[in-house]
Amino acid sequence: MKNIFFICFFIIVSNAFVNAQELKSPDGNLILTFSLNAAGTPVYSLNYKKKEVIKESKLGFIIKSDIMLNKDFQIVATKFQSENSSWKPVLGEQKEIQNQYNELKADLVQDKSKRKMSVYFRLFNDGLGFRYEFPVQDNLRHFIIQEETTEFNLTGDHKLFWIPGDYDTNEYSYTTSKISEMQSLVYNATHVSLAAQTTIKNLAAQTPLMIKTDAGLYINIHEAALKNYPAMCLNVDDKTYSLSAHLVPDAVGNKGYIQTGSFTPWRTIVVSDDARNILASKMILNLNEPCAFEDTSWIKPVKYIGVWWEYFTGGGSTWAYSDNQDVVIGQTDFSQLKPNTTHGANTKHVKEYIDFAATNGFDAVLVEGWNEGWEDNTAFKKERIYSFTKAYPDFDVKDLSEYAGKKKVKIIMHHETTSSTGEYERQLNDALNFMVANNYNAVKTGYVGPIIPRGEHHDGQQMVNHYTYVAKEAAKHKIMVDSHEAVRPTGLHRTYPNWFAQESARGTEFESMEGIHPDHTTILPFTRLMGGPMDYTPGIFQGDLSVYGAKKNKLSTTLVKQLALYVTMYSPLQMAADLPENYMRFKDAFQFIKDVALDWDATYILEAEPGDYITIARKTKGKQEWFVGGITDENSRTATIDFSFLPAGKSYTATIYEDGKTADYKTNPQSYNIRKVSVNSKTKLKQKLASSGGVAISIK
Repeated sequence: MKNIFFICFFIIVSNAFVNAQELKSPDGNLILTFSLNAAGTPVYSLNYKKKEVIKESKLGFIIKSDIMLNKDFQIVATKFQSENSSWKPVLGEQKEIQNQYNELKADLVQDKSKRKMSVYFRLFNDGLGFRYEFPVQDNLRHFIIQEETTEFNLTGDHKLFWIPGDYDTNEYSYTTSKISEMQSLVYNATHVSLAAQTTIKNLAAQTPLMIKTDAGLYINIHEAALKNYPAMCLNVDDKTYSLSAHLVPDAVGNKGYIQTGSFTPWRTIVVSDDARNILASKMILNLNEPCAFEDTSWIKPVKYIGVWWEYFTGGGSTWAYSDNQDVVIGQTDFSQLKPNTTHGANTKHVKEYIDFAATNGFDAVLVEGWNEGWEDNTAFKKERIYSFTKAYPDFDVKDLSEYAGKKKVKIIMHHETTSSTGEYERQLNDALNFMVANNYNAVKTGYVGPIIPRGEHHDGQQMVNHYTYVAKEAAKHKIMVDSHEAVRPTGLHRTYPNWFAQESARGTEFESMEGIHPDHTTILPFTRLMGGPMDYTPGIFQGDLSVYGAKKNKLSTTLVKQLALYVTMYSPLQMAADLPENYMRFKDAFQFIKDVALDWDATYILEAEPGDYITIARKTKGKQEWFVGGITDENSRTATIDFSFLPAGKSYTATIYEDGKTADYKTNPQSYNIRKVSVNSKTKLKQKLASSGGVAISIK
């Protein structure tokens, strides 16, 4: 009996060994192993510098109805290839990106059904990307995904920086905990007031998920090139420390509608023993398709101010023109309504913002509340909420367009859909033509509230396709897109560089609501920003909202940390979010916001630890000038700023914006000091950062 067992075991192991494939990263530090297990299930594992990152984990799908596309496979062909090239992003953190990887493609066929599936693995020096292909075949054409059974089996009870799994929002606060602690924390994490929430019933987290192991490895799990497919959350088994794909379903519970001849998004695992390398990784961008447009000359970075923050301060300004909530788009004559006198988007007020932008060198002014419909912006209960081509009576489109043009300032269009997305698509072509006719070249879209068509989710396949459709239609009109409340980004700004920023996380507006934790902006670059730039809207100088009225909210940072965010939170779209009068109170600090660049030749991650601190230096594109931003969490610290990124043999003047000696985000946030020092490539600066404070440096 023992001999028979030994022979059977030997045969299984031999077959597995024959099927096993190994792939190394170009630098040899990462090793992927791929094989089929005894059940014919494709499995993979990943090691970094001889440390286990991902234990043996299964791959595959269950397709409707209960058809197992995750076992009984044979490997019928494998193909290895390598790439080492470079490309230039239209806008970015560096002027050129190296794309170097080794690839394994494994073609699989099921024994009995003869269904085919291929898996592509690309191993870069900074991580692994893998995706599935469903080849064109005789006995499988259209199918519905019931489950994706991809696993990411971790090696222990790691520390996670997580937000709860949810189909409709990314706007949670981050929780830092061990995997085993998640279940005890998830109730408080999910029970917060958000505009649209559909939390996953089992224990789950969203991607990008940042992980730190006791062995000192940093692991980031996300996805790249999310197109025509639902977003992926991660089921969490807090006993076995394993993660698995959880795709966002549609209104009837299906996960995805697939036609053969197509690919899934890439599943991504960025890994290093140095947290700085996580922030420096460009793997997700490299896994996206090249730019889809021949002409990109119209795609520019934008620094803007806006009729926006005044709606959040409690000072009384409103989006709506009147107080009559019984309005009907296309029927109500808004000129006959009684104005409420608090409407912010009026011609006179917007001209004041245009003047401020022109005087201070800003590119644009965002105006929210310009269009008909805000009196009754009721999510989910009403489909036609707004007109995207008709302005309120006190907003003179032609006059403002001409006025802004003379001042060499653009107005940023605002399209809040309140998640009535079918209606938005019906109006989209007219809205884009209206923008072109009135000299708008950028639009901020919004998706507050539950989705119409009802039952769909913000992060499901239908909405993923909607966001991409809007970006592509906007590009036909040479319009740039900044989407809020949309699915988290996955590097598609490489393919569609006009989709140049997104919100898709808890941004500055929450400082006026439930608040933001001091560690939030030390986590976001390791999580949300892994997929793409964020319109975080920093720059709030007056953080005590009680000065405006009844609100008691206080900012979670010092004033200097607000400056530093322009460097640490990469985006080619940056807002100076505070009211103009507050910038005039602090003109010397405001100078940094006026000076800081938006597009870069090079980026240097000087210090980083998720949840604790980040210090980044960047070189302005095409200029001999650099900017440094350093931030910390609620713990004050001393940052070490190494200026070795500067050209050797030259001295430069650095203007340092630093927390004052008595600065503290709770008690004295507006305390700061500005000083000038001479620096060169050998300079190492010890810089004190206050509690939830920062440092911002301009070098010329």
